[in-house]
Amino acid sequence: MGTDGDSRRDPERLRDRLDAEADADDPRGGAIDGAAIMIAAAKASVPASLLPVLLDRAQGYLDTHADDYAREFECVHETDDTAVYFVPLGHWDTKGAELGFSHREVDAVRRAHTEHLRRIGTTADRRDEFETALEIREVAVVGADRPRQSAR
Repeated sequence: MGTDGDSRRDPERLRDRLDAEADADDPRGGAIDGAAIMIAAAKASVPASLLPVLLDRAQGYLDTHADDYAREFECVHETDDTAVYFVPLGHWDTKGAELGFSHREVDAVRRAHTEHLRRIGTTADRRDEFETALEIREVAVVGADRPRQSAR
């Protein structure tokens, strides 16, 4: 990828470069945006090849509990494919422990979900709002492969 050294020191520059390179479709076919996965992999302390496996396991849990997320948490963005929820701090620590993830694996999954929200924020001109919310909450991206109850 050429100038990774410069972009790794500047997350905004890395994000912009990966946004420009990213294909519109997620290469995994999952809920997390492909560029968000690439950014999280560049920052994570796990091998880049492991991150899609971790995300698939986490997504399996999230998708199975989609109705619970729709009832319990604030949905800040929804498409035909995904619903993005603000969840309490510590959410990924708890879910990661349930899924048998190490601390580094939890951090990588958390980063991917967070980067997905940041990309949405940039596109929707809500970046500052989302960054402020991330100071007190985490984010979970739930797939919309099956019908969910609408938030009330």
